[in-house]
Amino acid sequence: MRDPVPPPSAEPTLPVAAVARRLGVAPSTLRTWDRRYGLGPSRHTGGRHRRYGPSDVVRLELMQRALLRGASTAEAARYALAHMPKASNEPPAPVTELRVETTDGEVVLGNGREQADHLGPPRFARQLSAAALAMDVRAVQHLLAEVIGALGVLDAWEGVIRPVVAALGAGWRDGRGSSEVGYLLTECVFGALVRATPVLSEPRNLRPVLLGSVPDERDTLPLYVLAAALAERRIVTQLFGVPLPADVLAVAVRRSSPAAVVLWAQRGPAANPRLFTRIARGRQRGRLFACGPAWHAGDLPPKVELLGDIRDAADRVEYVLLGDTPRG
Repeated sequence: MRDPVPPPSAEPTLPVAAVARRLGVAPSTLRTWDRRYGLGPSRHTGGRHRRYGPSDVVRLELMQRALLRGASTAEAARYALAHMPKASNEPPAPVTELRVETTDGEVVLGNGREQADHLGPPRFARQLSAAALAMDVRAVQHLLAEVIGALGVLDAWEGVIRPVVAALGAGWRDGRGSSEVGYLLTECVFGALVRATPVLSEPRNLRPVLLGSVPDERDTLPLYVLAAALAERRIVTQLFGVPLPADVLAVAVRRSSPAAVVLWAQRGPAANPRLFTRIARGRQRGRLFACGPAWHAGDLPPKVELLGDIRDAADRVEYVLLGDTPRG
């Protein structure tokens, strides 16, 4: 049954799909906010359908603004309900200060972002999640640059970026996860890591560290993290972010003569230990490393060393190449 057309004097109303597009969220997100927090449409138009009026949209915009400032969903909902204008023609008060109650006490968020040392990884993660869910690419880019600049690549990856990427990629229990959000966030992370990997004018190593993945590997994001982490230590790398066929990888290793080769493998079926034997043919004298959860020490050739996580990989490569004491 179609909704009746409102008379010209009536205030305009919007269906769920239109409001979702306006806010940049999924329709399921709006239904969840309605069911859990009472932030749904209030206008009945006949039949079973309800439509969002202007005050409903303003309330959702207040909630989204609070989310982008770092509030949890429940905190943002309480804030939106408490700060609605009393009269229908009264504009909402400017959001100059947001006070939310957390397990650590009251947190005040102003117009400007909090300093990085006051936010910490949990707050950054919450802000990054909210910005990604809102499909706000500029906010995502700024937050990624801020957290990497404040914490460094490895701490930002372990404490903020990787958990958020994993959560949004897997989908959230309340229905907020979606594929387009995961793609947007992943692309922004790639760009942020590339920008965090400077061109070194005076690297500490003479020959580069070649970073690549096994053929058909889909998750190469950790390689960009490793490249950026090594760049922070002034170690130059040669990164192949796109998985190369085995023969192309062998030629690349032979022609570049790297000081070390690190091969990443996330998925078990793609991790073939014979790949190391293939790239070690000829005059390859650099060290060989396997990195990633798909490798198993007992399956690797004798001269291939298995690394731990990305932090361990950065420490070990630095130590092997330059003899520096691994960092704790």
